[in-house]
Amino acid sequence: MSHNINALKQQFLEYIEIEKGRGVKTVENYDHYLKRFISFSKAKSPADITESVVRDFRLWLNRQSSTRENKRIPAATLKKKTQNYYLIALRAFLKYMAKKGVKSLSPEQIELAKVGERHIDLISTDELSRLLDAPTGSDLKSLRDRAILQLLFSTGLRVSELCSLSSDIDLHADEMSVRGKGDKVRVVFLSDEAKKAVKEYLDKRTDTDDSLFVKVTGHEKAEKEELRLTPRSVERIVKHYAIKAGISKKVTPHVIRHSFATDLLRNGADLRSVQMLLGHANIGTTQIYTHITDSELRNVHKKFHNKKK
Repeated sequence: MSHNINALKQQFLEYIEIEKGRGVKTVENYDHYLKRFISFSKAKSPADITESVVRDFRLWLNRQSSTRENKRIPAATLKKKTQNYYLIALRAFLKYMAKKGVKSLSPEQIELAKVGERHIDLISTDELSRLLDAPTGSDLKSLRDRAILQLLFSTGLRVSELCSLSSDIDLHADEMSVRGKGDKVRVVFLSDEAKKAVKEYLDKRTDTDDSLFVKVTGHEKAEKEELRLTPRSVERIVKHYAIKAGISKKVTPHVIRHSFATDLLRNGADLRSVQMLLGHANIGTTQIYTHITDSELRNVHKKFHNKKK
C-alpha cells in the first residue's frame, strides 16, 4: 500500500463507498473535507498528520467565514456543526489508516467541537394547514405543488428522497419503499389526502418522463433535458406557498419533515417508530423532537396539576 497521502485518501474514499456502503454525496463531501485539510496542512504522508497540525487546522476552520447569498449581510464564522464535518471526515480517515496498519495520528486524539442544543424550526398546526391548502388551482403546476406538499407531510421524506421518486408510484397501496441516506431502504406511508393529490396531478400530466415530480413549463424546449425537479426547486416551491399562506417564518421541506415527526409524537407515537419512519440511523437524532413534546407536557402539568377547586 502506498503511503502517499492522496493515494491513501483515494483508497479510503473507495473503501467507504464500496465496503461501508456510503452514498455518493457522502463520499463527495468526505473528499472535499479531506482535500481542504491536506491543502492546509501540506501533508505528504500520514506521519505529517500531527496533533499540532490538526490544532492549527481547527483554529483556521474556526476563523473561516461562511458564504452568504446577500453580500450586504456581514459573513458569519463557520458554524461549529460545519467545522465538525471536517473533523468527522478526518477522524474516519485516521481510523481507516490505523485499521490498515499505517502509522499516523490516533483518531482518538480528535475531539469534536461542542455544539449548542439543536434548534428545530416549527410551524403551528394552523400554519401547516394553511400551507397544505395554499395551492388552489386546477392547472398542472398547482396540482403538482399540492401533491408535493401533501406527500412531504404524509411521509416525512427528505427533499432529496422526494425528488428521486418515480412516476410509477402505486396509489392503490398505502405504503411505498424509499431509498434514503446510505442507500438504506425504508417504508413510508401515504395518507388519503396525499394519494388523492398525487393521482390528480398524474392524471393531468401528458409528458412521458419517469420522474414523479417534473418541471411543468418548457417541455418542448427541454425534450433532451432532465425534467425531474431538483431539491432546490422544491425548496423554492415550499417557500412560495409559505409566503402565500401568510407564514412569516422561514419554511423549508425540512420544516415539513419536522412537522411530520412532531405530529406523530403529539398523537402518542413512540420514539423508536418515529425513528424508523424518518430513516434516522441513530435514535439520538430522533430525540431532538422530545424537547418539543416535553414542553407541551410541561404546559399540561401547569394547566391541570394541583388546581384548587
